[in-house]
Amino acid sequence: MTNVLFTGAMSAFATPLHDDGRIREQSARELMRLQLGAGLKGFYICGGTGEGIVMKPAARKMLTEIAVEEAKGRGVVISHVGAADLATSVELAAHAAAAGCDAISSVPPFFYQYGLGEISEYYKAIAGASGLPTLIYATPLAGTVFSRDMIAALIEIPGVIGLKWTSPDYYSMSRIKQLNGGDINVINGPDETLLCGLIMGADGGIGANYNIMPKVFSGIYDAFCSGDYNKARSLQAKANRVIDIMLQFGVLTGVKEALNLLGIDYGYCVPPIKRFSDDERKAFLSGLQAAGYPEEYV
Repeated sequence: MTNVLFTGAMSAFATPLHDDGRIREQSARELMRLQLGAGLKGFYICGGTGEGIVMKPAARKMLTEIAVEEAKGRGVVISHVGAADLATSVELAAHAAAAGCDAISSVPPFFYQYGLGEISEYYKAIAGASGLPTLIYATPLAGTVFSRDMIAALIEIPGVIGLKWTSPDYYSMSRIKQLNGGDINVINGPDETLLCGLIMGADGGIGANYNIMPKVFSGIYDAFCSGDYNKARSLQAKANRVIDIMLQFGVLTGVKEALNLLGIDYGYCVPPIKRFSDDERKAFLSGLQAAGYPEEYV
């Protein structure tokens, strides 16, 4: 049985939240339907873009259940269960399985400087609690150096099938993809270099900007798979015109402002992530308009 279970383009789903931390359920469902209709293959929920680390477990569980309902028969749900304490991660992992998720994922334990043995025990605990395929979330936000030897050790854990690679170091990614005779699920993280990741061996992509440009990112993946590399490169360049603006103003805040622009009531990020001032919002929207967003993208 192969470990390469997840392919295609999937959103790092942005969580719509009320100021008190409750999920904006209708908004979540509306965006999920839009994304699946645009060709995305599913959702990676409660990760970095999804603000899972700063959400209450009850809200994370609710979003998980919504995603499973919306994706049923149409896409996959990978639930990021990382938390500051192992007990919460285990609780969320067990809930993900009970809710019907297809997989779980997590950053390694963070804040303290954990060794490989401690990190291994963490992944054994969450993989065992869920019984689901488990993806390492290899992001600089975790404060861990993800070496090839480290990944080689972690994929020996029953249930750990691969990782989401959020780094522009595609030399290292390609060497990791060669582990286990290539039978390791590697998913590209950086939105601005999805095509680079695919060329270097990634099986698919997960990203923040997929939320606001789902057709573009599904198009990059489809064009790559069909061998139309000129089209894939053109679509990547198109996406990057908007990503340039997001990087200038702040990706998490920008994604939610863009979704509000699309008419989906998406609210704001969890404080202290910034909110745009009136002048910032005006400049941000002006930049999007100059790039042809949303008319040429959605």
